[in-house]
Amino acid sequence: MVQLRLPQESRITKGKVFNKPNTKTDTTRTLFVYRYNPDDKANPRLDTFYIDTQNCGPMVLDALNLIKDDIDPSLAFRKSCREGVCGSCAMNIDGTNTLACLKPLHEIKGPINIYPLPHMPVVKDLVPDLTHTYKQYAAIKPYIHNEGSAPAGHEQLQTHTEREKLDGLWECILCFCCSTSCPSYWWNGDEYLGPAVLLNAYRWVADSRDHAKQERLEDLDDAFKLYRCHTILNCTNTCPKGLNPAKAIANLKQEIEKG
Repeated sequence: MVQLRLPQESRITKGKVFNKPNTKTDTTRTLFVYRYNPDDKANPRLDTFYIDTQNCGPMVLDALNLIKDDIDPSLAFRKSCREGVCGSCAMNIDGTNTLACLKPLHEIKGPINIYPLPHMPVVKDLVPDLTHTYKQYAAIKPYIHNEGSAPAGHEQLQTHTEREKLDGLWECILCFCCSTSCPSYWWNGDEYLGPAVLLNAYRWVADSRDHAKQERLEDLDDAFKLYRCHTILNCTNTCPKGLNPAKAIANLKQEIEKG
């Protein structure tokens, strides 16, 4: 039988144990948190934290804030809005990519395992390096290309039907939970644009105010940029905003087939 092993320097080791209580109560929760600091030149580790949920809010982000504020201030993670709008606190929680600010503690039974978004370079601890994904996002030119001009003193208007075509697209917050859950993106992320970027690409293709639809489709008509999608549907299953990137990708393929 073939055995696949991670490189020695990538293997996760047992980490430190913080704040272990003498006796556990019904409100005590155990968190296993991924830790990595490139400056230490050491393997990543899994630290253990114990928290009393009576001392923090109901979400995983609240627990991480409690750890950083009261137990280990060196813990690194991103956060901003705390309302599921900015996408900053995307991470892998209990085996699923989601937003820490929207994931209730009570939904997780047993110890809570927290890792950074998978298959991404790690800056430190729970902070992934999104440089490449943002370059891919910029490559689709995510803004309106309009050769005309709106009537003086008026907006560029749409009908209700035209506007409805953007529902399920504009709500994307670029948390990249979907892209980092996609096996095709794991193996071909250098060329495949991934679900998040392709959903946003279709957002501009579907916009009636944009005049560069054909150019956009010609640029996407590529064996790797678009067609590495194999409709696995991990992207749709994990989106914390309830969007459907797989459908947007299918719509792009249909638009290209129409010519």
